Amino acid sequence: MHIWHFLKYYLHDLRKQKKRAGLTILALVWGTFSILMLLAFGEGLTRQLNKARAGLGTDIIVVWGGQTSKEYQGLPRGRQIRFRPDDLQLIEKMIPEIKNVGGEFSRWGIDMIRDKTVLSEHIVGVYPSWEDMRTHYPSAGGRFINQIDMDKKRRVVFLGYELKRSLFGDEDPAGQRIEISGVPFMVIGYGQDKMQMGMYGGPDVKKASIPATTFKTLFGHEYFNNLVIQPYDADQISFVKRRLYEVLGGRYKFDPTDEDALGIWDVIEGAKEFNKVMLGIQVFLGIVGGMTLLIAGIGVANIMYVVVKERTREIGIKMATGAKRRHIMNQFILEALLVCFTGGVAGILVSILACYLMGLIPVGTGNDPMNWLGRPIISTTIGLIVATILAFIGVFSGLFPARKAAATNPVESLRYE
Repeated sequence: MHIWHFLKYYLHDLRKQKKRAGLTILALVWGTFSILMLLAFGEGLTRQLNKARAGLGTDIIVVWGGQTSKEYQGLPRGRQIRFRPDDLQLIEKMIPEIKNVGGEFSRWGIDMIRDKTVLSEHIVGVYPSWEDMRTHYPSAGGRFINQIDMDKKRRVVFLGYELKRSLFGDEDPAGQRIEISGVPFMVIGYGQDKMQMGMYGGPDVKKASIPATTFKTLFGHEYFNNLVIQPYDADQISFVKRRLYEVLGGRYKFDPTDEDALGIWDVIEGAKEFNKVMLGIQVFLGIVGGMTLLIAGIGVANIMYVVVKERTREIGIKMATGAKRRHIMNQFILEALLVCFTGGVAGILVSILACYLMGLIPVGTGNDPMNWLGRPIISTTIGLIVATILAFIGVFSGLFPARKAAATNPVESLRYE
């Protein structure tokens, strides 16, 4: 019964203040739409950039051999550190916190021939763990390099998505043969058209991957270009890096505190910093949108002050007949909340419609610049944030007019014209 009573007064006040109420609700709609869309674009951009960042790999570090900068055990500084295949077994044995470790051979300008198509491309020799560590996931119908390929030094190749397009177009390359540096190889699959924010040696979509053992036999490389390491627990990465200096320092006789001896790209730490930056951007966008909504809240407060003034006699009668201050305050705060609810719901519906329509606009794929922007996404978290802001604005925009109403002197109000 009390709810219907409040609704009756709410609708009555809206009819009396049609223009003022209409403009205020419109401002609430625009404010809600603004903050929702800003946060939705921020969410869409964050998700898309996280997807692109994952194109390099998740929870990994990339390690290059460096040059010693300290004398150690009678050895001079300036010595070059380079990794051999047997380093992998040592690292796995001495650092059990590591889940996966692999080495990578790399060579540019290698001739690749398929029928009349001749290309000069980037070839890498890698391990089966690259599939998960470096997100070399195959498209349907193909596969990545496995341990049998490694053990038997098979001449098989896994093509990056764009390299596959250059050689085969829309044709499925699985099972077909190409020549790499004059040697026949069978294509076992090709990668997905992935986005990739971080990279070394160029994007994966333009590389051809072959078993590391095959690469070593074919090109005679003795040293890895780099290592890729993935710990079981990303929070232990600092310990893993320290142990890496100790283990490799023991093998290659360099000071474990010599940071120049190894070059380490900590993708895990970079991801944490990236997430902090994106959170800052989203907070900034939320503040910008929130200011727009705050201005609409001022309009709600103005309406409530007018309502309090017009219903002064009514307030006096209620208080003279026993109504308490909290009853008067609750009535006006609830009416302010209803105004915010009306404009907020309309703004949310408009935002959802806008996101749906934007989702229908075609964008690029892979590393196309338009694909990096992503699409606006209204997540549950964003919805709860906006609903909370609307509730606070409703309460505070109604609180001061409600306090004024509750402070009314019944005797004086009954004489009010």
